[in-house]
Amino acid sequence: MKRTTTFLMLAAAWPIAMWAQQGVTQCGTPTGQAPFPTGTYLELPNPQPPTPSQWAKLKETQVAWGSSNERYGQTTVPTQLTNRAQLTAWRGEKVHTQAVLYTPVGVEKLTYTLSPLTNAKGEALPTEAFETGFVRYVMTDELNKDGKGGCGYRPDHSIYDSTLVADPIDHSTLQLQVKPMNTQAIWVSCTVPANTSAGKYKGTLTLKNEGQTLRTLPLEIEVLNRTLPAPAEWAYHLDLWQNPFAVARYYQVPLWSKEHFDAMRPTMERLAAAGQKIITASIMHKPWGGQTHDYFETMVSWTKKADGTWAFDYTVFDQWISFMMKAGIDQQINCYSMIPWKLSFKYFDQATNSMKSIDTAPGKPEYNEMWTAMLASFSKHLREKGWFDKAVIAMDERPMEAMQKVISLIRQVDPEFKIALAGNYHGEIEKDLYDYSIAWGQTYPADVLKRRQAAGQRSTYYTCCTEVWPNMFTFSQPAEAAYISLFVAKDNVDGYLRWAFNSWPLEPLLDSRFSAWAAGDTYLVYPGNRSSIRFEKLIEGIQAYEKVRVLKAEFEANGNTRGTKKIEALLAPFKGSFAPADVTKQRVERAMKELNTL
Repeated sequence: MKRTTTFLMLAAAWPIAMWAQQGVTQCGTPTGQAPFPTGTYLELPNPQPPTPSQWAKLKETQVAWGSSNERYGQTTVPTQLTNRAQLTAWRGEKVHTQAVLYTPVGVEKLTYTLSPLTNAKGEALPTEAFETGFVRYVMTDELNKDGKGGCGYRPDHSIYDSTLVADPIDHSTLQLQVKPMNTQAIWVSCTVPANTSAGKYKGTLTLKNEGQTLRTLPLEIEVLNRTLPAPAEWAYHLDLWQNPFAVARYYQVPLWSKEHFDAMRPTMERLAAAGQKIITASIMHKPWGGQTHDYFETMVSWTKKADGTWAFDYTVFDQWISFMMKAGIDQQINCYSMIPWKLSFKYFDQATNSMKSIDTAPGKPEYNEMWTAMLASFSKHLREKGWFDKAVIAMDERPMEAMQKVISLIRQVDPEFKIALAGNYHGEIEKDLYDYSIAWGQTYPADVLKRRQAAGQRSTYYTCCTEVWPNMFTFSQPAEAAYISLFVAKDNVDGYLRWAFNSWPLEPLLDSRFSAWAAGDTYLVYPGNRSSIRFEKLIEGIQAYEKVRVLKAEFEANGNTRGTKKIEALLAPFKGSFAPADVTKQRVERAMKELNTL
């Protein structure tokens, strides 16, 4: 998104032998361990050592509850902690908090245990409702030096401030060593089952060092007498683009092998649990050039036969779509792209028994001839599979004139094809777009939005490297990820798009920096099916959007104008213009609290 040039990631072609003994990050930093860890791993050294004077007043290890809206620095003494965590949830809602340990002397083997949370009747929230993990530290950087965004190539990271930042949630590591004058957080989340009795559930989180209790913290979750629909039933139109090619490279497994699908399954199921609606499919080679470390190859094989006609093989496409549907993402298939960033199309030429490419553009005879054949074949195949109504021919940030030519061609071949665009708002083509995502800061005319929603068309916003705020870089404030969906609710649009769910850099667990764009721009989750603070806060915002939808429908059905006005009032502070970190956090926390009172 908003990347106007393409490049070949030379690092992608580095011999694997270079990493046989030791990994290296995208920025050339040796990791001191084997490449591509999935289990236990070591974080990179912190370029910001602790300041002893800040820790001098502490004599022993401290433990307390913190806020899910904070990233606690590894070498700084945390503030504004509490002794008790009290969460409020609807049935079906996922809620979270984090415990924070900070120690002047170090902890050799930190472990934690969560007791059952029970109500006054002895009923317990099931163990499987909880997910916990150490909040780990990953290298990040900063915005561009002009402070106006995070786009652009970064061949020399030495000019950017690089720090370790709390973001990965490590669900698989069972114990950690914490160095002296260091802070370590533990993330605790609970997805309340839909059949849970309303009431207060109380338990404890106990932290230990080498088996000796450091502190036992009380935890309470109050379950309200309201129910959030299951994620598959959420109206929110979430579109986070998946990159299966990054998974194959990181796990070092053959592309589209059983091992590849096995490696992807937990992460894609996590995405489905966040309410994801759309499968990302590449139907030609490099639809976005080489902008990611692992570029997108085609899932459809193109062959120009010896007689000059075209043939297409959908074996990989079918495998991918079937896999994703089984993972729970089954409502829409976005197929990229008839207008790639580099107007070059790769195919196998039967006459010469070799791979070739053709440089052409929408409107040119060879382009129209090639894509007419493909669209006709694709339409037939999708209908045979029963997927045609879910399939969408999708483009990304393409000029209006090119879009008009492509729309015309699609309509000539099969007028029933749905079309999508993520890009600037163009009133001239808006009616032709089933799924339209416009850049943050732009708006849909009120009458257009109303008409589109009445027609069942999707209208969303997106952010990318351009936006200083709100965003989901690894250095962004956590509340920004929730803010996005509250703003989406206020504007009454259908959802949100972000270009990269898991386009990992070389060593994503250790270093979120990339050769281009601000750190973390390319991914939201980590290998080993690890979530992140950013991803969890995004889910929190989506759930708030769904609460607004449920409450609005109820109030309107009951003629409760007072309730409707309360929702409008709590959403009013959410604007598209910049807000400082403390204001963003306050707005989000206030809105979440007020929603639970309605």
